[in-house]
Amino acid sequence: MAEILPKLTVLLLVIARVSAFFVTLPLFSHKTIPASHRIAFSVVLSWMMYYTMDVEPFEMNGDYILLIIKEVVVGLFIGLIAYIIMSAIQIAGGFIDFQMGFAIANVIDPQTGAQSPLLGQFLNTLALLLLLTMNGHHLLLDGIYYSYQFIPMDLSITAFGQENYIEYIMKTFAGMFAVAFQMSIPIVGTLFLVDLALGITARTVPQLNIFVVGFPIKIGVSFLVLFSMMGVLMAVIQKMFEIMVISMRDLMIILGGG
Repeated sequence: MAEILPKLTVLLLVIARVSAFFVTLPLFSHKTIPASHRIAFSVVLSWMMYYTMDVEPFEMNGDYILLIIKEVVVGLFIGLIAYIIMSAIQIAGGFIDFQMGFAIANVIDPQTGAQSPLLGQFLNTLALLLLLTMNGHHLLLDGIYYSYQFIPMDLSITAFGQENYIEYIMKTFAGMFAVAFQMSIPIVGTLFLVDLALGITARTVPQLNIFVVGFPIKIGVSFLVLFSMMGVLMAVIQKMFEIMVISMRDLMIILGGG
């Protein structure tokens, strides 16, 4: 028992980081996946990762409690940066729904429990399927495994509150909205032209009830543009997956003091 306890201190630290990683990570944090399955997968993955590490056992003292908190925070932040990038898809859907008139018909997002735009939920589902097709979930698991190369299990982390860390989070948020705007601008721009044409029609033909005619026209044009741009949209989402992996790596470098 005395020999097993020091080894358990390292395993518990691995479980703390991996399980916290799965709390915020896209796809793996989905609420439709039972919590017992996620916990079991976290423990099994941590157990496999434990045998690949060459770390000295820790003593059960006050520093160890701080070390557990640090591992949880690191796991949460690495998964959160990936979730922020993936949120660009739902934001783009919100932009499109607002122009289409679907903003009043939100649905419940099973992942967050909050209301989500219709097209945002549709595009998010397509993005998750594309992520599985491209084996992106393997890259996400690689991210938590190789995080120990950038952020070792010690109390040397000093990046929180520093200027480069705060600047990186701000740039990530700004980049998320930029990607969302790029994804939605073809449909939003087309609908702006449709609104302009409907406005001219309303002025030239006052007898026409433009509100009754305009709504189905905007929906039909939106779906036509969406289907015609679907290939480009999937290419942008694929590029976004690369940005997500790079963002996770850069955050690890910053948190590791690089």
